[in-house]
Amino acid sequence: MPTRFRTSRRVEFADTDMAGIMHFARFFAFMEEAEHEFLRSRGLSVVMVHEGKRLGFPRVSAQCDFFKPLRFEEVVEIEVTLSRIGDKSLSYAIEFHKNGEVIARGSLTTCCCLVSPEGMQAISIPDAIKVRLMEQEPDSVRAPHPRDVRSGPTGTPAEEPA
Repeated sequence: MPTRFRTSRRVEFADTDMAGIMHFARFFAFMEEAEHEFLRSRGLSVVMVHEGKRLGFPRVSAQCDFFKPLRFEEVVEIEVTLSRIGDKSLSYAIEFHKNGEVIARGSLTTCCCLVSPEGMQAISIPDAIKVRLMEQEPDSVRAPHPRDVRSGPTGTPAEEPA
């Protein structure tokens, strides 16, 4: 069964282009941030020390198809599905949703690498990391991104802009 993770992000002004919609390149940044949150939820990272060795998971492929625009202040739900665990690579399917509607679909593939002063070398993903990656979260668990929630001066939710 694929491993799923959900988070959300608010589109900030800096994420938009002259047309007032989220710039296509920002979808890739949101995908990467969601991947990082997924890994952190399992006690992992894209750069970490495992059994005394520095490991990294650089991207070897990224793509995204866009169906509807996102605008400043809108909140988008991002679902990350770990769709494949290979010997040396991880593949993710990523969907962006707003109000239950699919806004964009993307994918990322990363490769497990040993990182040293001499460079990077692809290695097999350690079994202990594979086990953590396959941990399932309850469907009700969702990690809000810090920019997902706005609060007023008293810590209460601020009013949404008109």
